[in-house]
Amino acid sequence: QVQLVESGGGLVQAGGSLRLTCAASGSIFSINAMGWYRQAPGKQRELVATITSGGSTNYADSVKGRFTISRNNAKNTVYLQMNSLKPEDTAVYYCNADKIRYYSGGGLVGPYDYWGQGTQVTVSS
Repeated sequence: QVQLVESGGGLVQAGGSLRLTCAASGSIFSINAMGWYRQAPGKQRELVATITSGGSTNYADSVKGRFTISRNNAKNTVYLQMNSLKPEDTAVYYCNADKIRYYSGGGLVGPYDYWGQGTQVTVSS
């Protein structure tokens, strides 16, 4: 099976930086896009940034110029470098892997979408 494991969240002061990491494990054949979403208390989950296997990126307007998404296809890992953090960036950040194909039972299965368990990012003012 496939698992997404996130790390790198924590507490930081406004203006600080954090780097989130999400690693997909399992007998993975391919992953289409990978990305980060976040959900603040009382709000819906929203897109933060995505990156395709070819390296094309997409960002929410609220994080453009401050956050950078990158990816290591060989390691099935996606990163989110977050700079100039603001209190409104406080949320649980979730990793997403879109259209994963993987080996199971001697064959190739999928594509399926997977989510990580989430990592808390708290920015104090």
